[in-house]
Amino acid sequence: MLDVRRMQVLHAVTTTGSVTAAAARLGYTPSAVSQQVAVLEKEAGTALLERVGRGVRPTAAGLLLSRYAADIGARLAEAETALADLRAGRTGRLTLHYFASVGPTLLAPALARVRQAHPGVAIDPRLTEPDDALSEVEHGRADLALVVRRPTGEQQQGIRVVHLLDDAYQVVLPAGHPLAAHRTIDLGDLADQHWVGSEPPGPCRAPIADACAAAGFSPRFVAKSEDYATAQGFVAAGLGISLIPRLGLGARHPGVVVRRVRTPEPFRSIHAVVRESSLDQPALRALLKALKAPSGA
Repeated sequence: MLDVRRMQVLHAVTTTGSVTAAAARLGYTPSAVSQQVAVLEKEAGTALLERVGRGVRPTAAGLLLSRYAADIGARLAEAETALADLRAGRTGRLTLHYFASVGPTLLAPALARVRQAHPGVAIDPRLTEPDDALSEVEHGRADLALVVRRPTGEQQQGIRVVHLLDDAYQVVLPAGHPLAAHRTIDLGDLADQHWVGSEPPGPCRAPIADACAAAGFSPRFVAKSEDYATAQGFVAAGLGISLIPRLGLGARHPGVVVRRVRTPEPFRSIHAVVRESSLDQPALRALLKALKAPSGA
């Protein structure tokens, strides 16, 4: 296989017209240049230079390899520039996975800040389920994922899990409900209510079940929904009450009221998941910082 560095030495000889001039350009001794060209000739299996008076000139093979050496040198320079831009966060691409309720409230402001600071980085946010996103990061199909995890969630080797916030669930009541007169409602006071489910099975439903169990009851569901807008519509129609996380209440139905819950207060713990090896990307670090900032929540 031809050695790229020796090809660059040959290119220096052919463009300067002599071994001595090439040595001066490269910072080598003339003998070192001659040795490099001799080895390259063995690799090529043919002569690359021929003597003309006190100088040398390239053979047809030498001209051929010299032209390729020039092209390779230009591409290497481009690669070095591109790598420097990538390492500095001036270029690159980030693929993100998020779930619906954090998109407009948590992710969107953070993305705006990152795009302002790193306009050359292409950002590709993709909607997915919170319990599916971790594997996307593990297998390299995403650079960052927003997930819901229990506080005691196991740590995977090579994966960084960054806690962003605890998103408290609030009770959504029909307008005019007797409990709406209270600013804060004990979870146990909801035990006898008809319930409207707001979460599909998975990590976002678990905090509700755990909190209700701690309060000594199991919710009696009369209707189930897997999105917050429909759950609010069911509540407004008088089918029951529902628990919805604060980040899922950006758009409120006019026929409901929202109150804080306590003893206990259910919450889902939202984390960002990244590969340790990806943290050298400035744009990714900037995104993590923006997600953790109060203005990003």
